[in-house]
Amino acid sequence: MQFEKILLIQTAFIGDAVLMTPLLEKLHQHYPESKIDILVRKGNESLFDQHPFINEVLIWNKKKAKYKNLFSTLSVIRKNKYDLLVNLQKHFSTGILSAFSKAKKVIGFKQNPFSIFFQIKINYENWNKGFHEIERNHFLIQKITDDVPGPMKLYPSSQNHENVSGYITEPYITICPASVWFTKQLPIAKWLELIKFYGPNYKIFLLGGPDDTNLCNNIKNNCGLDTVEVLAGKLSFLDSAALFEKSFLCFSNDSGPLHIASAVNAKIIAFFLSTLPSFGFSPRSKEAKVIEIKEELKCRPCGNHGHQSCPKGHFKCGNDLDLELDLLKND
Repeated sequence: MQFEKILLIQTAFIGDAVLMTPLLEKLHQHYPESKIDILVRKGNESLFDQHPFINEVLIWNKKKAKYKNLFSTLSVIRKNKYDLLVNLQKHFSTGILSAFSKAKKVIGFKQNPFSIFFQIKINYENWNKGFHEIERNHFLIQKITDDVPGPMKLYPSSQNHENVSGYITEPYITICPASVWFTKQLPIAKWLELIKFYGPNYKIFLLGGPDDTNLCNNIKNNCGLDTVEVLAGKLSFLDSAALFEKSFLCFSNDSGPLHIASAVNAKIIAFFLSTLPSFGFSPRSKEAKVIEIKEELKCRPCGNHGHQSCPKGHFKCGNDLDLELDLLKND
């Protein structure tokens, strides 16, 4: 079996795009002569700059003229005449792209509303089955590769490392304090507690996107330390990956930066509040630790994703979380 041209579709958020990378690794391993393209949402394309296994990055702009751009994207896909298309999503829109792609073989999840048109349909294992998202994605290509998922991997370039070299002048830790969802975001008081613990001995960088700048400035302004620097909005995804790579520790919520750090095998401490590691989105670095509340809360988890406010009003999974600083001190 050989595929001259392959397309992977993952147009969800940044973390989902990073979780697609094991398929790139595995498909390249088994089909090294194939040209592998990917389709991502606009904004995520820079994750894959100079990626050694990608032929072309297709971009779907979902924020402006979403459906007009959907069908123009479909037109590009049809013209490219793919031998294999793998859809990692269960959504209606990507189902349209897959079903009408004219690809010779289409693989996707049974839960996609257009899966009736797919040649191979794989059941998406529910979040209570104990599978990591990497394993769930791998099931899509298991029959055409092997039983072992590929590694999650990004490729910061020498230029990315050069871009952050000026920050790497002393031991440092990185903190990504933001999340799209309030109930997945460690409270500011907890970040301040963490910074107070590490600040005397390490430079601390606060990272995130442009929208996270206010939160990071708020943390910096209230920590009382001059060892804290806000880099939110100043670094590209791969610049951040290069900084994570040499960090003494990376701290993150259950969010996209966690997966970027995993993709460069950084040492990670991940905080899981309203969501559970068993959902399948825990860190994959060789050295990684998950911290979650020890008390069994009847309200946790309160959903598959986060909420903009605690449904119960107390936010115990965040406010009562023990940061386990004494244990971290001994690591």
